[in-house]
Amino acid sequence: MARKPRIHYPGAVYHVILRGNAGDPIFFDDSDRYRLYLILQYAVERFRCRLHAFCLMRNHIHLVMQVDDIPLFRIMQNVSLRFTKWINFSRSRTGHLFQGRYKALLIDADAYLLELVRYVHLNPVRAGAAVDPEEYPWTGHSGYLGKELLPWLTTDFVLSMLSPLIEQARKAYESFVRDGMGEGRRGEFHSGTCEGRILGDDLFTDEILVRANQKREREYSLGEVVRTVCAHFRIPEEKLKVPGKVRPMTEARAFAAAIVQVSPHLRLTDLARLLGRDVSALGKAAQRIVEDKSYRVMVQEMVDTMKTAGSDL
Repeated sequence: MARKPRIHYPGAVYHVILRGNAGDPIFFDDSDRYRLYLILQYAVERFRCRLHAFCLMRNHIHLVMQVDDIPLFRIMQNVSLRFTKWINFSRSRTGHLFQGRYKALLIDADAYLLELVRYVHLNPVRAGAAVDPEEYPWTGHSGYLGKELLPWLTTDFVLSMLSPLIEQARKAYESFVRDGMGEGRRGEFHSGTCEGRILGDDLFTDEILVRANQKREREYSLGEVVRTVCAHFRIPEEKLKVPGKVRPMTEARAFAAAIVQVSPHLRLTDLARLLGRDVSALGKAAQRIVEDKSYRVMVQEMVDTMKTAGSDL
């Protein structure tokens, strides 16, 4: 699939998400998490990046990373490759560990960094893995409170946004996090405000796209994906929701899932809900499509059609 290059400039801050292939686990015990700690420390030292927050869940990872001269793709390529090699070696397994390319949302740090750090550190609470953020050991929360020494985690920049005095800043941070404990999932931290890759107002977005010599593209809806796929396979939309494994409905659902997976502003869970299907099954079907070169071309053609279509598609 043709993708635009990542937007890079020194000082850029990203919300990075890596997910296990087809929703499978990426951590099997604590030794795997400690190994990733070492890999992240190596990345921070070698690539001169900053890690402002992190959260390691069983089947996905959240990072808030700020780059210097070396672009994010080189950093994440190193991190994901080294960790995959570790898991495959230690577990006597082969193949992919992560689900496709990592998700990276470029954010306006002045407007969103403080809230994003809180959002990432509260992920275990939202997911039901902990009642209190201090109960979950695999985030940067304890580092911000001064209760855990993580030299590769940058806490001073965010804390300085709360107070110039470290102890007051830590207390303000703890209070700020607790104020957000009732907050649910925030779609903007996953899909952004522009093309699923930028989170910021129009002024920030325009400045970034000009700097990257890129233009905005029209974002298509989940309904448009369904209509486009059904038109291609010449089936009524309602048949896409019919139970069973009958062609061409199964192929149409697989293509719809593949389109969603390569569309950063859309979510596979939303498609699964719309079609009444299991999200992991859709993920595996999508993987089959994107691994076939001729199918990838067809998916790209459908995407291009939706990008250039009018709102009455």
